[in-house]
Amino acid sequence: MEKGNPFVASLHEVENQLELSLRQAFVSLEPKLQPPFSLDIPDQQEFLELCRAIVYAVLCDSNHSKTHIKHLHALVTDGYAFFTSLLVGVVVELYGKLVDSAKVQLLWLTKEMIGVSSVGLEELLVSLLRRIGSGDYGEQNVWLCSELVSLFLDKWGCLLEDIPLVLTSALYSFLRLLADHCRVSGIPKLEHLKRLEIKFCVKMFKEQLHLSLKIGRDLVRLLQDLVHISEFKDIWSDLVCSEVSQIYQLKTSSRYFLLRITPEMETQLRFLLGNVKLGSHKRHQMWFLKKFLLGPEKETLLVDIVRFICCVVHPTNEIIRSEIMPRWALIGWFLELCKQNPQVEQRVKLSLFYDWLFFDEKVDSIMNVEPAALLMLWSIPQYPHITNSLLEFLLRLVDSYDITRRDMIMRGVASAFREIERKGVVPSLDMFLSSPEIAADLKKKLANLLSCR
Repeated sequence: MEKGNPFVASLHEVENQLELSLRQAFVSLEPKLQPPFSLDIPDQQEFLELCRAIVYAVLCDSNHSKTHIKHLHALVTDGYAFFTSLLVGVVVELYGKLVDSAKVQLLWLTKEMIGVSSVGLEELLVSLLRRIGSGDYGEQNVWLCSELVSLFLDKWGCLLEDIPLVLTSALYSFLRLLADHCRVSGIPKLEHLKRLEIKFCVKMFKEQLHLSLKIGRDLVRLLQDLVHISEFKDIWSDLVCSEVSQIYQLKTSSRYFLLRITPEMETQLRFLLGNVKLGSHKRHQMWFLKKFLLGPEKETLLVDIVRFICCVVHPTNEIIRSEIMPRWALIGWFLELCKQNPQVEQRVKLSLFYDWLFFDEKVDSIMNVEPAALLMLWSIPQYPHITNSLLEFLLRLVDSYDITRRDMIMRGVASAFREIERKGVVPSLDMFLSSPEIAADLKKKLANLLSCR
């Protein structure tokens, strides 16, 4: 690889401060990056600048990577914490601007940091997992996914010993990605990737089941999409027979929902739900649609986005009382976007209602069930078909999601309804039970459900 700029030049963007600091450090210290190296111990500021210069140098030039990393080893006094934080910054802020050769170098540096068990390694690996795009079957995205699943397989022992929880993050990511990858056939590199993903996920379940179960109830939701794959049939049967009731009761940590949302998407969703007022929201929505959701398979992203909004984006009371676009309104728009694909629409609705099925007011947050409740409530006057559709879906879930644990699910959904009334999310459940706009059979089923104790 020829030495050159590791970043794609842009004429219209303000230069990123991290990119600027890396390049400036490299330009000023380039002579000091060549052996023989100085025997003087650098002070703190010089050390930080040398770390920046080495990151830039390795991203630029693979021919001297090993020399640069040896130089780093001789300097480090902080467990590689600052160097790794720079790599995290590159992944989060600059990954989209890296040229292909620099992405290869970034993965090489990541493996080097695994080798030295660097401080901050888990954050680096999680940041890289977030860079795998859902519904993207382009060469670069398939390459990144293949590289990362191979890395987790190759470095299994080190990661299990040093940062075992990162393996659960990888399992969540690859289970979710595999469901999308199995929808597409005829791409040779994707077929190879699917085999690697299956190998990693099955290894996790067979060798580290206790770690796998730490994901919580959303593990069941992910596995449901994979039961048609022969390697997962026994895993599914074993879980359903022995562990599933306990898994249902374990709320999935919000950190898992971030894994399938890129940093740019997270920024835009938080902006939409924290700054944009109703009335001026449509142009922001269309920008989001064009930026992230256009493409034949991109709508599967809506499953992850809705889960992220329900479980991670919890607005303050000040925002809730303001004119800023509420979560339920954005989710309503997302449901409209996937109406042409019934399979995706069903998965998005399940993503919206999933915490209702196992709701326990002692464990679960009312904020996770609030968007669905308000979407049903505020749709009654003008869009009663939405309320009826959602309520019908929820009540059908109660009857059919897990027949052997139907009583548990009935209690969960009834508990969620009572809690949204008790906490004042809705003024009264009579707004559902007495509305002439809601189908009579749905009101009857809801009333029967709410009478359960």
